[in-house]
Amino acid sequence: MASAKVYVEVKAKFSPEGKLTPISIIWTDGTEYEIQRVKDVCRAASLRAGGVGIRYTCVIAGRESHLFYEDNNMWFVERR
Repeated sequence: MASAKVYVEVKAKFSPEGKLTPISIIWTDGTEYEIQRVKDVCRAASLRAGGVGIRYTCVIAGRESHLFYEDNNMWFVERR
């Protein structure tokens, strides 16, 4: 099964120091999923869907997922 970018709405917060932290994603059908934990943050390319940006390795609904924040200020996840 091919993977593709799925652009999603993200609720996030900025700390007083300027750190951006996603707190939930809103899927294309309107379902909101809480990000239970952010395990890692780094600049990386999506090898599955293409594109580059800040990659957040998150735990969402008990599963590890990669959430990307692109340089164009858009968020996407890799479709499974």
